[in-house]
Amino acid sequence: MIDYHTYCRIHDLHHRESLKAAQIARQLGLDVKTVTRWLGQEKYIKAQTAPRPSKLDPFKGQITRWLDSYPYSAQQIFQRLKEQDYSGGYSILKDFIRQVRPKTSRAFETLHFEAGECAQIDWGSYGFFNVGNTRRRLSFFSMVLCYSRLMYVEFTFREAQEHFLGCHLNALEYFGLCPRSTMVDNCKVAVLHRPKGQPPVFQPSYLDFARHYGFSIKACAVRQPQQKGRVENAVAYIKKNFLAGKEMPFTLQALNTDCRDWLDTIANVRIHGETKQKPTDRFEEEKSSLQPLPVHPYDIGQIESVRASNQYRVVLDTNRYSVPPRYAGQRLQLKLYPDKLCFYHDNQLLTQHSRSYERRRNFRHAEHSNALLDQKRKSSDQKLLIRFLALSPKAQVYHEQMQSRRLNVALHIRRIIALCEIYDPEKVARALEDALFYEAFSSEYITNLLEQRQRRLPEPGALHLTRNEDMLELDMPDPDLSIYDAPDAPDAPDQNPS
Repeated sequence: MIDYHTYCRIHDLHHRESLKAAQIARQLGLDVKTVTRWLGQEKYIKAQTAPRPSKLDPFKGQITRWLDSYPYSAQQIFQRLKEQDYSGGYSILKDFIRQVRPKTSRAFETLHFEAGECAQIDWGSYGFFNVGNTRRRLSFFSMVLCYSRLMYVEFTFREAQEHFLGCHLNALEYFGLCPRSTMVDNCKVAVLHRPKGQPPVFQPSYLDFARHYGFSIKACAVRQPQQKGRVENAVAYIKKNFLAGKEMPFTLQALNTDCRDWLDTIANVRIHGETKQKPTDRFEEEKSSLQPLPVHPYDIGQIESVRASNQYRVVLDTNRYSVPPRYAGQRLQLKLYPDKLCFYHDNQLLTQHSRSYERRRNFRHAEHSNALLDQKRKSSDQKLLIRFLALSPKAQVYHEQMQSRRLNVALHIRRIIALCEIYDPEKVARALEDALFYEAFSSEYITNLLEQRQRRLPEPGALHLTRNEDMLELDMPDPDLSIYDAPDAPDAPDQNPS
């Protein structure tokens, strides 16, 4: 069996180029008999082949009745046929069901929005992003003004409540104005739950955010994403035009900077396929219908109750953040922002950390460790002071005198207590009392007293001389006594005085 195009080629080669059947067969790669048969037919008539019998034929009437009574799936019908000794395959059954019950496409009504009436919001995701030694799923927030199609996009590592509100706030500041309503799907950051037959229950923080900026929230019906088709198309456009084939920068901030440049130079100044105008031009028309922003922005921080460990750390997303040591083991309030974390106790700010999206990291402020060291030092000094005051009844006076002289009292007390490890405590106490008597207020004086009292002088031993000169065997000249015989000689001393 040949197709109509081949039939036309056969007759064209025969009538216009005067080729014979064998020549046409060689040129078209056909059998000579096939070419001869089709040259003898003036019209192309497709041969009708009789359908082949199948194992499903006896059951086709029953299948049709089942489908008329209830929209069974092909698998359900296949299970029922097995109970009736059907030995055929599943694929032929599916093909027959498609013929009896062809798949119908749903029809949707195009929504129309007035200027300033509504903005549509959605999340998108695109692969993963390296943050240090951690891989994070890359998400992006998108908001589109329904009338002008002006778009805002921001990339994040999470889709938590503080990120949703933060991106929402940044989008409104990017537009500089606010629509009268927003349309969202049933994501948990916007809709808590959707009771059947009742209005949706919105997230309290998002509802408060909406009241602050003066817009209402509209939620799409369950599993009806086409109701916010403008932002759905925008998400697809972001992936195809901005993200497809893009070499990712090293930081999320750099990616958002690239995206902002893309919005200003491409996305919001292109000729839109639906409106046939630039979104920036239609936004100029829409501005007068939008609401001004309030003077003070909304505080997007989300408060959680946390407990500090005995290592004065709070764990968040496997990361550990330090707090002042005196709050170890206590219940604290954590205020989460996309870029920072604030810790409170009784509404008093204790400390603040930059938020990290790596995992299993330990972050501490130096002053927290120093405070712990000071606390331990003070505790140790207090214990030493108690031991010092127990040495003697006069230790309190000695301590006061050291304080009055502005000495490093803690240092001197540590040294005096250390002397108790070398000398008997009673001797240390006596030295302290003596130092107080002599008004010598220092650990050095007490140390000197103890050393002198402890020192023992060696007993004198025999004098050993090794040289004759050292034994007083000296050569002395004989005395000259003639001087006493001279007439002017002095009177000789009385040898026998009375």
